[in-house]
Amino acid sequence: MFVAVEMVDTVRIPPWNFQRQFNEAIAEELNKKLANKVVYQVGLCVCLYDITKLEDSYIFPGDGASHTIVHFRYVVFHPFLDEILVGKIKYCSQEGVHVSLGFFDDIVIPPESLQQPAKFDEAEQVWVWEYETDEGAHDLYMDQGEEIRFRVTDEVFLDTSPTGPSAAATDTPVVPGAEDAGQKKEAPYTLIGTISEPGLGLLSWWNS
Repeated sequence: MFVAVEMVDTVRIPPWNFQRQFNEAIAEELNKKLANKVVYQVGLCVCLYDITKLEDSYIFPGDGASHTIVHFRYVVFHPFLDEILVGKIKYCSQEGVHVSLGFFDDIVIPPESLQQPAKFDEAEQVWVWEYETDEGAHDLYMDQGEEIRFRVTDEVFLDTSPTGPSAAATDTPVVPGAEDAGQKKEAPYTLIGTISEPGLGLLSWWNS
C-alpha cells in the first residue's frame, strides 16, 4: 500500500530559516511542497522518509535564499494491482460504489465489478446485491459507512497541470461563473476496485 520513492528536487530555504538546523528546514520545505499531493504516475505523497544526499547550496543574485539539490525518499500511497484493501463506503451512485480509506477518497467500484446480480436502488441511493439462496433472493444493501473489502484492479492518473487558454476560448466571451459551472473537478489519481469474488464485499456479509 505504501512505498518509499526516491526523488530529487531543488529546495529553496528563505534567509529567516538559516538559523534552524539545515536538515529540519529542508524536511519542512519538502513536506510543504509534497505532503497530501498527487505526483503524476507516482501516487499520493504522505510524508518524508529520509534525506539521502545534499548537494552544494547556492545563493543567486537578487535572491537571498539558498537553493539546494536534495536527494530523498518519500512515503507514497500507491497500492499494487490485485492488492486487497479495506475501506468504508462513502456513497453510492449510478457509476458504482465510492469507497474511502479515510485519507484517500478517490476509489470507485463500477457496477460490473460488484457481486452479481446487483441493482441500484434509486429511492435509497444504494447498490443492492440480490443474493440467491434456496429460500429465494435476499437483498444485501451496501449502505454508507459500511466497511468493505475490495481488490484493486486498475489505477487512473490524470494530469491536472494548468494549461493555457485554447484558441477557441479566446474568441468566445467569458460569462462570469459559467467557466466553473461547466467544468467538473477531476481527481488526479483514482483507484478502480472489484468485489465480484468470494470473500470480497461488505465485511458483515462474511462475518455472519
